[in-house]
Amino acid sequence: MDFRRAAVLTLAATALLGGCGHGGQSPESIVRAWSKALNSGDNEQAAQLFAQGARVIQAGHVLLLRTRADAVAFNAGLPCSGRVLSVSTRGNAATATFLLGNRPRSTCDAPGQHARALFEVRGGKIVVWHQLPTGTGPALPGQSV
Repeated sequence: MDFRRAAVLTLAATALLGGCGHGGQSPESIVRAWSKALNSGDNEQAAQLFAQGARVIQAGHVLLLRTRADAVAFNAGLPCSGRVLSVSTRGNAATATFLLGNRPRSTCDAPGQHARALFEVRGGKIVVWHQLPTGTGPALPGQSV
């Protein structure tokens, strides 16, 4: 095999592997993909973005998403959509602020309010989803609002 052909095959393989899943995507792009899936009512797609064993932290409670069904149930249980207003990132972490609204199959309990969440992403999957207070508290590790 000549050098050019080997180089072309290597580039093609790299492009194909790079496009698989969400492994090469930034934490911000994962947050935006999750928000888009949630807002469209696609709990299955939103669940695909969570790693097996991901931790969800809300109001001091920790929920482990041991299975895909757990991740689907978590996303289905969120009553509000969340339009991304801002995202800040540091390493594998992203903190997002959302504007809450109704979802296709549920009425939001706080429409027009803001919500914040810290996402830790590894290998293109959410491993931690931590709801944060709005306007106060740490946004990213070592950073304050």
